[in-house]
Parts: sequence; C-alpha cells; structure tokens
Amino acid sequence: MTSSRWLILIVLMRSRNASSGSAESGCQDLDLDEFKLLEGEAFHVVPLEMSFPDPADTNVTWYKNTSRLQTVSSDERDRIHHHGSALFFFNLRPDDSGLYVARERKPSGRCYNHRVGIKVFNASHRGDKKLSYGEVDDADQNKAIPCPDPVADICHRLTGNFTWYKDFSPLQGQHEATLRINNASKAAAGLYTCVCTWRHNDRSCNSSGSTELIHREPSVYYSIILSPTVTEMFADEGAEIELKCSFLCGINVRRRCHVTWYINGKPFTEVDGYNQTIDRVIEPSKRTVDTAVLTISKVSAQHFHTEFKCFGAGLTETRSTVLTLKRRQSIVPSIITGVCVLFFCLFVAVLVKCFAVDLALLVRPYIPFPRHTKDTRLYDAYVVYQTQGMDPHTENSLSQFITQILPSVLENKCGYRLFINGRDDIPGEDRLEMVEDCMKQSRRLIVILTPGSGSGSKFKDQSPPSPQTSVIGGFDWQLGLHHALVQREMSVILIQLGATGPLGYSHLPLGLQHLIRQSAPIRWKEGSRGASESSSRFWKRVRYLMPAKPAITYTRSAFEL
Repeated sequence: MTSSRWLILIVLMRSRNASSGSAESGCQDLDLDEFKLLEGEAFHVVPLEMSFPDPADTNVTWYKNTSRLQTVSSDERDRIHHHGSALFFFNLRPDDSGLYVARERKPSGRCYNHRVGIKVFNASHRGDKKLSYGEVDDADQNKAIPCPDPVADICHRLTGNFTWYKDFSPLQGQHEATLRINNASKAAAGLYTCVCTWRHNDRSCNSSGSTELIHREPSVYYSIILSPTVTEMFADEGAEIELKCSFLCGINVRRRCHVTWYINGKPFTEVDGYNQTIDRVIEPSKRTVDTAVLTISKVSAQHFHTEFKCFGAGLTETRSTVLTLKRRQSIVPSIITGVCVLFFCLFVAVLVKCFAVDLALLVRPYIPFPRHTKDTRLYDAYVVYQTQGMDPHTENSLSQFITQILPSVLENKCGYRLFINGRDDIPGEDRLEMVEDCMKQSRRLIVILTPGSGSGSKFKDQSPPSPQTSVIGGFDWQLGLHHALVQREMSVILIQLGATGPLGYSHLPLGLQHLIRQSAPIRWKEGSRGASESSSRFWKRVRYLMPAKPAITYTRSAFEL
C-alpha cells in the first residue's frame, strides 16, 4: 500500500470519527430556536417540534455542541440537566451560552437534531432593548400586554405564578398571563417585565421577559387620494416623467395602508418598463401619507394611449383615480397668436387714436341722446371774436371767416344754428340784455382767436397790451367766459385764425388762457385744400365738439363724412 493511499485512509477514518462525534449520519437538523436570557435566572425549554414532551423519554439525548460534543447530564442535582425532551437551566451564567442539541430517535429509525441556541447576558444588561420580546405599538385605548411566549410556556407547564413589573417596579394585583391597561394614557408607556416564579425539586426559580409599551394617540382612518388632482398631465415625448400617487391613510396610522399604480388595469409588478418607489411620510399633524412614484424614463407615443390608475386601500375603503398623459403642444403657435393679437390691438388703438373723431361722427346719427332732446335752447353756439386792434389783412380774413365760411359749413351744411354778434343782433336793441339772453340760449361758445394786436402796422410803435388793456374783453367775452368757467353751462370751442403772433396768448384774459391750456385751439389754415369742405379735418374736429343734434333741423341735406 503506497503512502498516498495510507493518507487517504487516515483522512476518511478521522472524518468518520468526527461525524460520529458531532452528528450521526442520517440525523436531520431541524430549525434553530434562539433565546436571550439574563444571568442569575432559571430557564426551561422544550423544542417546538416536540408537541407532547415526555420527561421520561429515553429516546432523547441532549448535547452541548462546542469544539466537541458534551453530553448534558440527566441528574436533577446538576445546575444544567434534562428530563427527556425538557432542558433545565438554573442560576444562568454567561459561559452557559452556546448551541444545545436534543437528538431524538424515532421508533421508525429516523433521527432528528432539535437545536436550541442560548445567549446569556450579564445582569448589567437588565432593561436593554435587545433583551426585550418586541413592542406593543398600537393606538387602542385599552392595552393588552401578553407575557412573552418562553416565560408564559414555562408558567403553564410548570404551574408557576405571574408577577408584573413596570420599569422594574412591581405592579400590585397583576398575576395574569396578559396584563391589561384600560384607558391607557401617555404615562402608561414604558418597559413591562413578566416574571414567572416556579418550583423544581423544592427549588424556587424565576424566569423573566420584557415587552416595551409605546403609547400612541387614537387612530383615525381615511381613504383620500391627495394626488393626482387632475385627469390629464402634459408630457414631452422622449423626456422623463414622474407620476405621483399620494394616499392619505389617516391619523396615527402605521399599518393597513396600501398604495400603488395600475397600468392599463394591471398592477405595477406585472408590467415591465416602469420603476416605482413607495414612501411613507408622517406629517407633524400625525397624518400618514403613502406616496407611490411611478417613473417613466423615456416617454414614447404608446404612453399617450396608456391608462395610469392611482390606487389606494385603507382600513375599510379603497379609492382610485385615472390619469392619462397628453402630448405637450409647441408654444410657438401660441407665441405667434399672442404676437398677432398684440399687433392687432396696437393697430386698433392707433386707428382709434387717429380716427376717434371720424368714428364718433360716424356713429353719432345712430345713437339716441335723450339729454339733447330735452335741451330747448335756441342756438347751438354763440360766436365771439375780436372786433378791433387788428391789421387790415387779419380783419379781412376774420370777416370772411365769420360771414361766409363759418355759416356756410355749420349752418348750411351741418344744420346748426349760430348766433353771430354783428349779424344776428337787431339795431336799436339793448345790447347788454340781448347778449345775456342769447348767451343763455346757446349750448356752445365759439371763440375766434386772431393774431395779437402787436402784429399790425397800426400798432407798431405802441407797447404791447396787457390782459387788462386787451381789446378782447368786451361784455360778450366776459359773459361767455363766466358761463363757461363759473356756471359751467356751456362748453367752449377755440378756433385760431392764422398764426398766434409774437405775443402768443399772453395778451388774452386769464380765464381764456386757462381754457387754452386745457384744450389747444383748432387752427384754421386759410387757403388750404378743402378748407371749406365739411369733410375736412378742421371741420370734423369742430363738428365733434358741437352738440350731437342741432337745435333746429333744416330741410337742407345733412352733412356727409
């Protein structure tokens, strides 16, 4: 036999011996039961798979699995021993930690290894959360704290007595397996320890387990979809988009809330090409909101024909809303439309500004004026003008305008009735009384302005007149300005013949200067083309300022634009 064969034989023999020492061939390892225990206490355990433990069962052997198997004693006087399938620990020490195996042989010949993991903590770890058996965390008004299962099982099997502690202070009169706290307040929160006192062979033993009670306000359940709030969402093809489904579960709600997206009627998990994340937010107001965010990395044409349903399920109700994607239209047509509308508005504004007078004269015949119908005054306008202090040329131009041009257009063509001083007054009549009466019977005051008196050769060597010495200041001027400025009974139409002269309007009365500053005079350009036509720009502005309807309608044809 070669040396290599000897080596293989030695390895096989060692592996066989090792397997026979740790776990027999053919024994099935069952699930591991783990327990966290406290130094100085006692413990009793029966593997979960042994539903009906038999203390006298000779088919069960216990081992402590360390570097080599150590058989657990069955002598009741030992600190650690077993009775059949039951394993006992007394006065636990940290070095008792390890893996304990109960090897069970069935009459059928099958073999099972029941494994129990023991971890013993130092007494200084009392109250540490890692030793507790979970939490009681609900919003019920009446709390029920069960004794942890390992401790409760010991008490039931060994007929022990229960004692309860809160934060290691004893609770009087509490000796049931379940501690009940009615109308629990915030002060009830804390660490509750269930201690089972049991006896074994005249030995008193204690086993304990702790549970933390967390106080929460009562829960109020809702089923409200917070978003999406619209049924359509605009998206750009080729871009990434996120769809948010937010569902309000209630207040102080920690469970029983579900939110997800459905794509064309199928849950998200059954559809490829999408990514969904779910997040829970508990707001400062204690509202619990679950949000499912569905991410589409690249929007394609098919997504515009896909139905996305936001689905939320609360405690008793479910809610859903459908969302569809809509292709975002280009903003270029909107910009073009907006620019066109802007230009159109500007164009209309310019037209109105430039042709406001023409538009007013165009629609004036078709608009009823009840106020003018009730006006029974005889004259449409009273005409006042300068009668002296003019050079011959200006006097001739004024005479022609007063006697020929003004009446021919306003009276003959437009149908207005004018009172022209010097033409319509009756010789021998009291002039003051006549002027006052005719002024009251007129609806407008037409003031004809001529160049200043300093422009004529006749006054070349004289000093310029002041407003107090101006020739414009007769009774009809004063009375007309009084009616216009003080009594406000009539409007004033200012007409300027020719240039204003070197003095401008400084030689005029102060009241007239005030009117000129409010509304610039309409300038008459003698000899201009169409000056005598009622459709000229000058006469349109005069007609615009005249009453809408003449005091007396003549049989002659009315004017035309």
